[in-house]
Amino acid sequence: MHDFTGFQRDLLYVIADFEEPHGLAIKDELEDYYGNEINHGRLYPNLDELVDKALVEKGELDRRTNSYTLTERGRRELAARREWEKQYVDVGE
Repeated sequence: MHDFTGFQRDLLYVIADFEEPHGLAIKDELEDYYGNEINHGRLYPNLDELVDKALVEKGELDRRTNSYTLTERGRRELAARREWEKQYVDVGE
């Protein structure tokens, strides 16, 4: 995950928490977290890049709405990131 932006990493975390979220649900969740608006010009190109990197799969809910799910590679990348973080931050202690 070293070549991802923090925003892309956050996208992966949000997608992992939902069952096939659509773009606006992802956008709403991140806006709540960041406390400011995320425009479509930032959201969708980053989602497409994650699809291109085979970390996220894009599906179709209807003609206008896409859904997003983590691929197996995406889940492995998140797990590896969590293990790396645990080396430096152990919240439980």
